[in-house]
Amino acid sequence: MLKLYGFSVSNYYNMVKLALLEKGLPFEEVVFYPGPSPEALAISPRGKVPVLGVDQGFINETSVILEYLEQSQKGTPLLSSEPFERAQALALAKEIELYIELPGRACYAEAFFGMTLPDAIKDKTKAELLLGFASLGRHGKFAPYVAGDSLSIADLYFLYSVPLACAVGQKLFGIDLLAEMPAAKALLERLEQNPHVQRIAADKEAAMPAFLAMVASKK
Repeated sequence: MLKLYGFSVSNYYNMVKLALLEKGLPFEEVVFYPGPSPEALAISPRGKVPVLGVDQGFINETSVILEYLEQSQKGTPLLSSEPFERAQALALAKEIELYIELPGRACYAEAFFGMTLPDAIKDKTKAELLLGFASLGRHGKFAPYVAGDSLSIADLYFLYSVPLACAVGQKLFGIDLLAEMPAAKALLERLEQNPHVQRIAADKEAAMPAFLAMVASKK
């Protein structure tokens, strides 16, 4: 059986978890926090999550895990078999990660954990998020899903990256990054009604106390 290593508060972990659930694949969840311990590095070369355990060993990096599942496992496809459409979905996923997820993540410490960051970091995040959301508005189809008429890998990144970035935008800059994208807001509402998404949200809520305790222990 496939084993998913990580923790339910991680948005990247939840991207892979949703893929597994949507594809109808049996898997076991193994609680695994990132870190530099020898035990962690034996599973993940950089000590990060998620990691997928398979018969041959471990696969790390979310995008690689998702493509592995597409190529090696049966179940509902999350990428088109048509090369151009497949490339468009993967490009959208990469754009969301590079231009929305990563800039927003730079300010998570202040937005979610009460730390104070230098203005230079926040200014850079704000500028990059505005550019990233403008790019999403130009490239995303939202018909009704990010890349077209069916759920794809692009939607996994959208669902688990965009709301966090929007929270950063609202809390730190007082801006609604989806103000000009009603179709994107509608898609978030649609995805939140998905039973698998609701299960993942419940698991995240249940795991939050242990996660916060782990974070507090490292301060």
